Amino acid sequence: MTINLMPKTILGRWSVGLIVLFLLLLVLFHILVASGQRGGETFFSNPYLAFTGIFIAMSGISSFFTGIFSIIRNKERSILVFLSTLIGLFVLLFVFGEILFPH
Repeated sequence: MTINLMPKTILGRWSVGLIVLFLLLLVLFHILVASGQRGGETFFSNPYLAFTGIFIAMSGISSFFTGIFSIIRNKERSILVFLSTLIGLFVLLFVFGEILFPH
């Protein structure tokens, strides 16, 4: 069993690509907030922040599932796939926490 840095399978590459998209969208979200965008009474009061947040969550959760499928089905053993899957797991837990225990 060899452990590589870069993924060898297509699903592994997708998982890493989706987590990179997650990080880029997270930076975009922070730029929007720093530029003066603010939320309102509801989630969709500011559509720029709302849709950016939805796409952030979708890319993180998708990275988790593609990483899991790549690790289990294709026997992917890449450090970046394990890292993207772990970050995706944290995103999934955060989203579940926000749904189950809203504040």
